[in-house]
Amino acid sequence: MSTIEIRRALVSVYDKAGLEELARGLHEAGVEIISTGSTAAVIAGAGVPVVKVEELTGFPECLDGRVKTLHPRVHAGLLADTRRPEHRAQLGDLGISPFELLVSNLYPFEATVASGAPAGQCVEEIDIGGPAMVRAAAKNHASVAVVTGPSQYGDVLAAVRAGGFTLEQRRRLAARAFALTARYDVAVASWFASVYAPDETARDAGWPDVAGAFWSRAEVLRYGENPHQRAALYVPAYLPAGSPGPDDAERDAAGAPPAGTSTGASAGASAAGDGGIAAARQLHGKAMSYNNYVDADAARRAAYDFGQPCVAIIKHSNPCGIAIGADLAEAHRKAHACDPVSAFGGVIATNGTVTPELAGQIAEIFTEVVIAPAFSPEALDILSKAKNIRLLTCAPPDRGPGTEWRPVSGGLLMQSVDRVDTLGDNAANWELKTGIALDELTLGDLAFAWRAVRSVKSNAILLASGGASVGIGMGQVNRVDSCRLAVTRAGDRAVGSVCASDAYFPFPDNIDVLAEAGVAAIAEPGGSIRDHLVVEACERAGITLYFTGVRHFYH
Repeated sequence: MSTIEIRRALVSVYDKAGLEELARGLHEAGVEIISTGSTAAVIAGAGVPVVKVEELTGFPECLDGRVKTLHPRVHAGLLADTRRPEHRAQLGDLGISPFELLVSNLYPFEATVASGAPAGQCVEEIDIGGPAMVRAAAKNHASVAVVTGPSQYGDVLAAVRAGGFTLEQRRRLAARAFALTARYDVAVASWFASVYAPDETARDAGWPDVAGAFWSRAEVLRYGENPHQRAALYVPAYLPAGSPGPDDAERDAAGAPPAGTSTGASAGASAAGDGGIAAARQLHGKAMSYNNYVDADAARRAAYDFGQPCVAIIKHSNPCGIAIGADLAEAHRKAHACDPVSAFGGVIATNGTVTPELAGQIAEIFTEVVIAPAFSPEALDILSKAKNIRLLTCAPPDRGPGTEWRPVSGGLLMQSVDRVDTLGDNAANWELKTGIALDELTLGDLAFAWRAVRSVKSNAILLASGGASVGIGMGQVNRVDSCRLAVTRAGDRAVGSVCASDAYFPFPDNIDVLAEAGVAAIAEPGGSIRDHLVVEACERAGITLYFTGVRHFYH
């Protein structure tokens, strides 16, 4: 039995959008409608005949509507596999008619939690009857079509006119229905674990006993980190009041591009909301790759950390140049000068609107991706002349508290997001360990270097001068090698520069490398058992040393 004609439908929805049109269309097609409570009232108000569920069950709704559809005459009609003669015979013996269609969406639990409602109100928004019906109909998709959102109502009416849903359509509807209930249960379980965690120690520390997330595929990527690896982009799937939006299958069937691809966006478009790099809007260029996303995320982290106009140029998740300036064009010139060789084929991020002057500079250099809060129309026109460059708009990150997840084999790690907003990130709170207190301009350079080094992979050393990086050492397995790499790349520019180290110096040999290159001042967290040796080395070299008291490892 492939296509099943829709003769009888059960409709029970929280979100009433499109309900009247759906009911009229079903009625005009000769479909009998059974419905509950306020849903039935809306249908009747539209002048459409409707059978109330209590008339079907012979039992009134009770307990403030908590019990409406939890009845054999409802669930037997949803669960009967009409392909099986014994099921049809039992329905006949019991005087129960089967349903061919269920239309149901759920109470807005997540929206209620997000509104800051008290716990008791959140509990009342945990739907029971809805998920039970949806799961029943989805399990029995061989005989029943299940529809979980207003975005699908057009498909329902088209199917009614075409003689019913095919088996393949019912399978896809069932898959979406199970995704809906799974997402709903994850939201409820995660909220309960955070509010009513049985492990008081974990809860007091801010870590619930269980943590869940539900992810939806936004885009299939060309390949992964290497061409032989497959890859896709997934984004958090939130459940607003009512029901989810169109799923990937519907989007693909409609011929719409996946999220994040160019849709002919107008010049001057800007980003909205903070969905991170996954929510970036692509205005131009070929599709993003796995590595493009990784580097763009690192670039956003680097450039968006600053209040002043800032440009970061990223290669393999590390800055090869980062700078602030009077405007973005100046910042870009200074950032590019740090390491022009490595900047070729890089990813550029700015923390402000890309201007025509900046666009002209970028256009002269082969660049994979440019990411910014916005592009001026003229800048977009200049950069769009290059066929392959990817232009993305992305909102600044949320500065509030947050957590980040990282998968490891067999599990995942969770931590609070590293922010540059601790007391140690303010130069006014640093401890001068040795040397002469810096003048305002030089201390400003050191503060820039300290903020910029957070975006460099550990072990991280960043030399700066004039609000720009002049040498960067990153990702080495010992800090002295990072120092050597930074001063080598800086060359003569190391003389008089300032240095930031993301973690303490374990040995004074690091200071020897920096001193020989002519570094004038250092900011580092402190905290080593050999801090006194590092201080003594700085004293001998005449280097001003500040302890920040905070570390910024970036693995």
